[in-house]
Amino acid sequence: METKLDPAKDDLPLMANTRHMLVKHYVLDLDVDFKSQVIEGTIVLFFEPGSRCKKGGSAGEGACLSQSDETFKIRASEPCHSPVTNLSARSSKTGYNDFSVCAKGEKDTSDKNGNHSNGEQASGISSSKNCCDIETHGSEDFLLVLDCCDLSVLKVEEVDVAAVPGIEKFTRSAKLTDAEELRNLRNQIVHELVTLPADHWREQLYYYTYCSQAPGCGELLFSTGAWSLEIRKAEVQAPRDFPHAIRIWYKTKPEGRSVTWTTDQSGRPCVYTMGSPINNRALFPCQEPPVAMSTWQTTVRTASSFVVLMSGENSAEPAQLQEGLLSWYYYVTMPMPASTFTIAVGCWTEVKQESHTADVQINNEFSSLFSRADLRLIEGSCGHVAYPCRFQNPDASSQLVIPHRVFAPWCLKDRCAEILLELIPQCLSAAHAILGTHPFSRIDVLIVPSNFSSLGMASPHIIFLSQSVLTGGSHLCGTRLCHEIAHAWFGLAIGARDWTEEWISEGFATYLEDVFWAVAQQLPHDEAREQQELKALLRWRRLRDEVQNSKEELQVLRPNKENTGEVSESGTCIIKHGLNAEKIFMQVHYLKGYFLLQSLAKKIGEATYFEFLRKFVQKFHGQLILSQDFLYMLLEDIPEQKGYGLSVENIIGAWLDTSGIPKPLLEECQSWDQCRLVQQVNDEVTKWIQANQRARKRTKRKRRQDEVAFRKLAGLSVTLKIFQLEQLLPDQLVLLLESLLEEKMLCLRILQCLEKTYHLDEQDAEVRHRWCELVVKHKYTTRYAEVEKFLKEDQAMGVYLYGELMVNEDAKQQELAYKCFAATQKQMDVSSAKVVAEMLF
Repeated sequence: METKLDPAKDDLPLMANTRHMLVKHYVLDLDVDFKSQVIEGTIVLFFEPGSRCKKGGSAGEGACLSQSDETFKIRASEPCHSPVTNLSARSSKTGYNDFSVCAKGEKDTSDKNGNHSNGEQASGISSSKNCCDIETHGSEDFLLVLDCCDLSVLKVEEVDVAAVPGIEKFTRSAKLTDAEELRNLRNQIVHELVTLPADHWREQLYYYTYCSQAPGCGELLFSTGAWSLEIRKAEVQAPRDFPHAIRIWYKTKPEGRSVTWTTDQSGRPCVYTMGSPINNRALFPCQEPPVAMSTWQTTVRTASSFVVLMSGENSAEPAQLQEGLLSWYYYVTMPMPASTFTIAVGCWTEVKQESHTADVQINNEFSSLFSRADLRLIEGSCGHVAYPCRFQNPDASSQLVIPHRVFAPWCLKDRCAEILLELIPQCLSAAHAILGTHPFSRIDVLIVPSNFSSLGMASPHIIFLSQSVLTGGSHLCGTRLCHEIAHAWFGLAIGARDWTEEWISEGFATYLEDVFWAVAQQLPHDEAREQQELKALLRWRRLRDEVQNSKEELQVLRPNKENTGEVSESGTCIIKHGLNAEKIFMQVHYLKGYFLLQSLAKKIGEATYFEFLRKFVQKFHGQLILSQDFLYMLLEDIPEQKGYGLSVENIIGAWLDTSGIPKPLLEECQSWDQCRLVQQVNDEVTKWIQANQRARKRTKRKRRQDEVAFRKLAGLSVTLKIFQLEQLLPDQLVLLLESLLEEKMLCLRILQCLEKTYHLDEQDAEVRHRWCELVVKHKYTTRYAEVEKFLKEDQAMGVYLYGELMVNEDAKQQELAYKCFAATQKQMDVSSAKVVAEMLF
């Protein structure tokens, strides 16, 4: 039965009983309607019975196979058509899909389905009111529990996979004598299908498609709770006897928390998944626990003016179904948690290179510290369940830059062409130089609407970037792109078995973004080290402030401590603080994780450390891990670490299981102040403070006389400004402005001179954020328009500016806060809106 939980509490429930039944594959067949702001259609789930004996991840033994499938090929010119034997569950226009597969999975002809007509199917459905979990023995029916929220479920039915022509190859018995044998036959077919060898992935997708369109063979009882969908079949008491293929007819709700309906920067409608705290359970019924690693395929129909982007190995080309209606088809053969599924539908424009781009080159001085030819890695077998793995493909291992596309609203096309098209190959090749084989075969990069609540988000085969990264040069865009590319290895190919261990994903990505970016810029090693020390100081300051201004329980990287990774007998679990809006905007798991990895690298040495990371990636890709998996392998692979007194227990104790600043970090932080780039900023801060002190003494002079006196007294001639101050790096500007924010009072003339000297309104969003803080703190009223623009256009970063506007208790500033919130609230991310509302009201 569903656990009684208060949705207002901080903890997020994962309700799916994955220990009893495990989804192996999803087939989604959806229509996107922008008028009603609803996505509706069907999802077919293919199950295998789970194992209560298994503790932990989805890793299975067995060698990986390369991306080839010589035993099963279908020509596009010969689609397979079969009659539907039972039309009661389908509209009169629906038949089997035309499914064709091209070599090596690069492109496929999309499915050509008619629309569903679900409205008439919703009546007369029985719901289970007194179903019990399999934990309760006796005569009660087995209850399948899926994670589900904010969905209208219309009907659930068993799928008659035995009715698919040609499916006989998956059966062992030709004669059926009773209903029980027929039920067993259907489950046997699904078992044979989901366990096909990895080199039969094309054949597997083909039969998944046809089985998903097979007629229904009986409705199943269901009921929905706040966080779950519960399904049962009368008189079925064990998971092994429960239908292994079920179809769910459903609709999303406009207010559903997994998708955002909004308009892009060109004013056109769009919808995208937001990586919200509840993940995808308001997009489709699923199993959310990360151990439920599955594959999927999706057909999406929408008006022909829209482009559908999705987590998919193929670069989908739309198929025209009728005038004004297109169908898009994507598939994924690498098992991953359902939470990583991503979709974005909008009037996106593909940004293409108009001129020839020179080949990407990597600076040997820096990258040679880490590069190791990993062709030797393909000689061994992988540790994950079998799928067409790129780590076993020699061509993939030598592919520096994977195929990529860039999409954006039309009004941002030129800016993307100028910034992104050049950066993506550089960042991809830099990542390859450090970690080797790209886990995914291709990638799309999309500039999402301004209400996106983060600077970026990585999903399989697709990266979302905020428009905020496109301003002020390439630095912010490049570093964020490197961060999201790093998630291909840490966060996607290697995931956390317990979602409370976010540092495994975010800490690694934060650490690797610096390394990737240094290689992408082809920086000499010493220059790269200086920039990384400057970045470390900025992050230290951020972590220190966050620790001082947040609850202790939110500062712990393993809130479940020794119980991390544990689940109930059925597989359900709780994500501690998963619904806490404050935690969503905290960076403690990014920052403490980053500093832990940096500390280890410093002790070990960069070359040795990155050689180890490659080994770690090779061993654990395709699997879910806990913190100790990384730490045990590190100490075993580099035994000299024990000479430093390091052990898994003391690392976990010092870094992961306690709040506040880790003691080892307190010892290291002093060194960053001595960095040359930091000293350069400190010198400039001193000049500005002295200039401010002198300028404040001369406030009674005439404006022109005061300007002359100011320049003389401050020692900031025009020549000096151009020669030195404008050479500051973006991160140096951030440090400069943060340091000046610590001053009690800056006079108006200093603020004006700062703005002109550094062209602050043209800098990247990180710099402009600090400038807006200065404007608010010192009530620089003539620049309030810049604050308003930032709050509307840079929503991924502007949340805490609302707090700054309110804290001074200044009427004009509070009026500005209310005005901006009123203009953006309806489209703002739910968590962002909640945090801002608490600040304002």
